[in-house]
Amino acid sequence: MPDKAAVIAALDAILDPKSGQGLMAAGLVQGLTVADDRAGFVIEVPAGDTRLYAPVRDAAEAALKALPGMARVSVVLTAEAVAATRPVRTASLSPQAVDQTRAKAPAPTDRPAHVRRVLAVASGKGGVGKSTVSVNLAAALAARGLSVGLLDADVHGPSIPTMLGLSGKPEYVDGMMQPHLTRGLKAMSVGLLTRAEDAMVWRGPMASQALTQMLTQTRWGTEDAPLDILVVDLPPGTGDIQLTLIQKTPLDGAVIVTTPQEVALADARRAHALFQKVNVPTLGLIENMSGDVFGRGGGEAEAGRLGVSFLGDVPLDAAVRTGGDAGAPVVLADPNGAVALRFAGFAEAVSEKLGL
Repeated sequence: MPDKAAVIAALDAILDPKSGQGLMAAGLVQGLTVADDRAGFVIEVPAGDTRLYAPVRDAAEAALKALPGMARVSVVLTAEAVAATRPVRTASLSPQAVDQTRAKAPAPTDRPAHVRRVLAVASGKGGVGKSTVSVNLAAALAARGLSVGLLDADVHGPSIPTMLGLSGKPEYVDGMMQPHLTRGLKAMSVGLLTRAEDAMVWRGPMASQALTQMLTQTRWGTEDAPLDILVVDLPPGTGDIQLTLIQKTPLDGAVIVTTPQEVALADARRAHALFQKVNVPTLGLIENMSGDVFGRGGGEAEAGRLGVSFLGDVPLDAAVRTGGDAGAPVVLADPNGAVALRFAGFAEAVSEKLGL
């Protein structure tokens, strides 16, 4: 097992180009973990300094890989640290005062360079098949002739590499990450920076910074070949990652995924409420895993209550699951099948709503 003291010494032997101190002494190493045969950490730098620190990241990786017993190293370079907010004591405040202390919706900066539209795929609840919908919806959009990117924003539980059969770290060219190109999609995920079994033991700000890097420091498109749409597969809930995405880029719309049960529908309402608060249109709701096991019709009824479009349902079908496990989304594995045709309908509706 690698010695943590040796890891720290190796990192301190690499100098910060600005301060001249070692990386540890300069405070650039965040979230260092050393376990079994691997080590990982985040280098946090000011916005605009990623090109300066890309060689530093490479040197850190090389230094750790040279240590005895070290088989796997993951070094993530992030920028624009999220400022900490002071907690507000609300126990003795009136409801009106509490409402005034709530965080305001962050103002988005700008969309990623050369990206025409950004679409969030969200769910309030985990386990409803949101990543499955994201991958197949992205593939269906690409089948319409659009240039499509897929960003896996579920930092703690990335699924996209498995569902698309991807592995290997992205290349860096001129300080920008190059997304993996597969099956007509440009894909990026923190899962490409770590092993599938690794746990990303990151607090909220670090997870948000990883998302920021993948969103803004990935070359999704170029001036000559812009990306038509970036599909962002969000984690469940309404927390740090969702707010970071809203802060970093204008969202052109959101698709909410649910299953027919009330426990999932209640969380879908919360996801819709979040997007309402930040003026992001909910383009529609998709009911996944529809059928005898979980029931059917709950998603359509909920869409009516929320006043949003019901895009349709996806039946509980073993082919959807096996395709995701094998890295072959059902839309591509069986393009003329019933499930693929439903996703083609979702893609058509989303394209029309976004003007693509």
